[in-house]
Amino acid sequence: MANQIDQAESWVLHTRPYRETSLLVDVFSREHGRLSLVARGGRRPLSSLRARLLAFQPLALSWFGKGAVRTLHAAEWQGGLRDLAGGALICGFYLNELLLRLLPPEDAHATLFDAYGATLHALAMGEVAERCLRRFELVLLEEMGYAEPLHQTAAGESIEAEGRYRWHPETGLVEVAKEADGGAHSGVYSGAMLQAMVAGDWSHPAVLQGSKFLMRALIGHHLGAGQLHTRQLLIDFNTLNP
Repeated sequence: MANQIDQAESWVLHTRPYRETSLLVDVFSREHGRLSLVARGGRRPLSSLRARLLAFQPLALSWFGKGAVRTLHAAEWQGGLRDLAGGALICGFYLNELLLRLLPPEDAHATLFDAYGATLHALAMGEVAERCLRRFELVLLEEMGYAEPLHQTAAGESIEAEGRYRWHPETGLVEVAKEADGGAHSGVYSGAMLQAMVAGDWSHPAVLQGSKFLMRALIGHHLGAGQLHTRQLLIDFNTLNP
């Protein structure tokens, strides 16, 4: 078969009906990035593909063709990952929506692929969801070239633990008067929180809380118009399950 790819490490991000009996599948592949595949006959009750094209399970996918949509011809399950449930499941859908919205087609990122798998595993094992999400968001922004230098201000000055900083899309981090401490919800971040993010230390609740507002601002800037549907689901879930 022309332009055939065999046994590519992949994750299913999204599936939807296509024509009468097929499925259109958005996947994230380690070597080929994000791409769309059509699973012909994938909606038929006896289709072998239908039972295997599950989100949050490692797969080896084989496809052929060229253009915007390739043809999937084989999918093999690659070992067990504990099923996500509750808030962890919504977090998984959030990761998928981020990749679908931010990752350009056919742009391979092995580091991001590994981070995605590690995040799903951590969520499945019950690790604190906020910690898992913040780590993944940072890797995603770094891989996309969108990451902000959190160790210094836009003027090149080192971040001080006692300082207070605001992020501006046009410039980056700018120091503000310490009296202007309205909290992270108002866009003012402590230097100690920024230092902890750089160090990868998510052990303090204040770091998780403050970094959530900063990452929301950074990601929202690059997403442009339109909100993430899964973010509202997470908010609703956390409201019902405090």
